[in-house]
Amino acid sequence: MPGALGSYAMTRDGSGTSWLPDTSPMEALHGAYGDWMTMLHGSLVLADTQQSGPRGAAATFSESMIMGSARRDIGDSAFTARAMMSADPINGAAGYPLLLQTGETANGRDPLVDRQHPHNLVMELALTYSKSLTRLASWFVYAAPVGEPALGPPVFMHRRSSDADPEAPLSHHHLDATHVSFGVVTAGLVAGRWKIEASTFNGREPDQHRSAFEWRPLDSWSTRLSFNPVPSLALQISTSRLQSPESLHPEIAVKRSTASVLHEASIGSWQASTTLAFGRNSPTAGWRTDAWLADEALRWGDGQVLYGRVERVGYDELPGVPELTQSPVIVKRSLGYQADIARWGVLRFSLGVVGSRFAIPNPLVTRYGVAPDSWTVYMRARVAP
Repeated sequence: MPGALGSYAMTRDGSGTSWLPDTSPMEALHGAYGDWMTMLHGSLVLADTQQSGPRGAAATFSESMIMGSARRDIGDSAFTARAMMSADPINGAAGYPLLLQTGETANGRDPLVDRQHPHNLVMELALTYSKSLTRLASWFVYAAPVGEPALGPPVFMHRRSSDADPEAPLSHHHLDATHVSFGVVTAGLVAGRWKIEASTFNGREPDQHRSAFEWRPLDSWSTRLSFNPVPSLALQISTSRLQSPESLHPEIAVKRSTASVLHEASIGSWQASTTLAFGRNSPTAGWRTDAWLADEALRWGDGQVLYGRVERVGYDELPGVPELTQSPVIVKRSLGYQADIARWGVLRFSLGVVGSRFAIPNPLVTRYGVAPDSWTVYMRARVAP
């Protein structure tokens, strides 16, 4: 099945209009219905997490995603429709406990702190039109009432290096938090291994009403340059201006810049997936903060995955913490394991566990402890024909 934006393999397509390495495996159901080619994939996670320290909490939560696409070629043009949904709103507006995670709100008055917000019921509704210019070149337009602008690497659920981990990265709001934007228009040009694109979009992050549509003017912009020099690599660099991203601080705009490297490699019977990423938020008020992320996943045998993550994240504020004189920087290290235990038709069932340890700077020790940790055990069902 060809890619949505040009004459490359569909395995290169990530979330929105982002690119993965060409060699990225894709677990999905593919079909053909008349002139339409279709794809369907998804997963459901049931998890229990235990977060230690003075700010720790315990909870059972779920994560889910189902995504489908349909493509039709007409001459040298192609139309691709895509939809993605999640049942995450059943967790409640406050989501699940996740130490040191910040961003968005659960009640319209207070920011979420030490919790990961749930994803919206509708995560993407998008239509892409692409037209070939030559055998290797094409131009495209991506229009989405709910979608992802050209900013950052593919969102973490679509990266092979992190898709086994049920916990969202702390660097999410430096890298890929714009993956659910209520109003996006992107135009771009593909030339072989290169892609350049620009977006105008609604920069406001979703509010606590996770089943609602929150359209506002397309007040923000982004641009991204992507390059897949060899089939095993996907590189991108992007920058943006987010106008009023936080509903609690509508007067503040943020310049967000990112760079990332995604790599897929086969090492004997092992499949190694790696992500290295950097993100910088420069708000019009407050501190400039940086985030670094390294993800690695090793797969072997019949559905075994050993994965790890290291993050170094700066914060411009931590609500409830006494006034700070400089940006606090948190380091989080995680290690996890997942194994398939059963198969039923096109579904595979897995069990997994992931543990994390945090390095806390002195100003936050009284609030979080010296080295809090967390443990999450989970069961996953996913489409894997």
